[in-house]
Amino acid sequence: MPAGDLIRANAAQPAVASRTFLRFDDARVTHGAYYAECVRWANLLLGLRTPSRPFHVGVLLDNIRDYFYALGGAALAGAVIVGINNTKRGTHLAHDIAHTDCQVLVTEEKYLPFLDPISAETGVGGGRTLVGRRWRDPEASGSGARASDSYRDLDAALAEMGDGSDPHVTISDTGTYILVFTSGTVTAPKAVICSHGRMVETGKSIGANIYGITPDDVGYVAMPLFHANALMCGFMPALYYGTGVAMIRKFSKTQWLSDIRRYGATFFNYTGKPLAYILSTPRQPDDHVNPLRICYGNEGSHRVVAEFEERFGCRVVDVFGASEGGIGVTRQRDDPPTSIGFPAAGILVVDEQGHEKPPARFDASGRLLNADEAIGEIVNTQGVAWFEGYYKNPEALQQRTRNGWYWTGDLGYKDARGYLYFAGRDVEWLRVDGENFVGRPIEEILQRHPDVMLAAVYGVPDADGGDRVMAALVLRDGAAFDPEAFAAVLRAQADLSPKWMPTYVRIAPELPQTASAKVLKNELRRQKFRPDLCRDPIYWRSRSDEPYRPFGTEDYEQLRARFAALGKLALLDV
Repeated sequence: MPAGDLIRANAAQPAVASRTFLRFDDARVTHGAYYAECVRWANLLLGLRTPSRPFHVGVLLDNIRDYFYALGGAALAGAVIVGINNTKRGTHLAHDIAHTDCQVLVTEEKYLPFLDPISAETGVGGGRTLVGRRWRDPEASGSGARASDSYRDLDAALAEMGDGSDPHVTISDTGTYILVFTSGTVTAPKAVICSHGRMVETGKSIGANIYGITPDDVGYVAMPLFHANALMCGFMPALYYGTGVAMIRKFSKTQWLSDIRRYGATFFNYTGKPLAYILSTPRQPDDHVNPLRICYGNEGSHRVVAEFEERFGCRVVDVFGASEGGIGVTRQRDDPPTSIGFPAAGILVVDEQGHEKPPARFDASGRLLNADEAIGEIVNTQGVAWFEGYYKNPEALQQRTRNGWYWTGDLGYKDARGYLYFAGRDVEWLRVDGENFVGRPIEEILQRHPDVMLAAVYGVPDADGGDRVMAALVLRDGAAFDPEAFAAVLRAQADLSPKWMPTYVRIAPELPQTASAKVLKNELRRQKFRPDLCRDPIYWRSRSDEPYRPFGTEDYEQLRARFAALGKLALLDV
């Protein structure tokens, strides 16, 4: 069933049509009202369409109501939604928009300063950039749309549509509904193709098998809607079952519990480390007094999951998966604490030639003894499952699906019983706060600093899940590292995403390299920030610190204790 048919069906059933679907701030929008607004959006998008070009609509927004309306309008109009990562800047932002052939772009005022310099590169013009003003970000500095022919007032354009009638565009289940970016270089972004059929069936499955959804349930979407997690685990289950969903512009650990209570949220989807962030807030005696039943996501450690369940009185289902849909592993309560679960048949850990790696061996303290022998790439040898391909990237598609398998690009190992353990991303890839990216664009930005002659960027483990960005720098002769000046230069780079900012900076006279002068990032990752392996000066910054400061032995021991407390000490040894 196409997504548009779900929207129509919800509006056609009186009991569902009158039920609140969308909760945002103090507003409440029923399924019937949502359908009516989506009809206006559909007619607007169809009116802007150039038939000779792909009917792709880029969405560069925070989590506001217009995002849901764009999703619904596209579903009715037969358009493809392209979720644009709103943390990207400069040429990286321009490439994502241009690569996916967006002929319409929906945005809000706060992003105009980032679109202005790249307007010629995006290919979106002629009044096809729609700027919404109904829900301004109170934390955004400045406002005001630019007086440019490339921008059009969204609210005025919608008003011109009037009530209108449903265009009733015929859409196939196999037709593309959404393009979701995973990771990609500047020259070859990777946008995952998600059909109507996949999106609808995913919402149906998660709603029934994970949430056990009922008409009285309400979801809470705090993860960014340009990410597959928010779409597949938040928006689609609520749409399929005609229930409610609340949303917040951006995740806030301090606002999370009050929102759960305020909106009556019973299920919450997450990716990355929101659970750990929430647990970092002061514990209150009534934390368990809330309507939340279940949380569903990934990258929550065993200890974090257990503490979250105990503190908030809910169930947490933590899984290992990919936006592509090529693999999935769900951790069970009795699984080894540091594993990601017992995989289905055919999910193996292999070397580059596809040969299965031997089981991991551990010492009495649980330290991995044969990392080089046991660690390989996690693959699904049974096929590619839900993966429907990348948009305009045959090279990446071939790499991901060679031998008819699905190659995750993730490193892992299995123990003697067959339990699977995640060991990080492939050396060129990082995953920070639920977002995948490669280090090369960051290296290019770092090398704009006049004193930086060589930069290697790689991921090091984060105790709370995923990676932190580490950069090894070779400075020009005679130069000294100035932490405050370095941070100031990085802050001045308009195309440096906040998630790309290095947590650790290593200052080295030279970097380990091959005979052909290629930097050995595997060796850099092995050394990490460990003082027993790395003798070079290291500087670091916490999430709240702007300047960098020296990273000493005491800092490392405190960090090591944090890994140990979370049962993740092995990550420092691989």
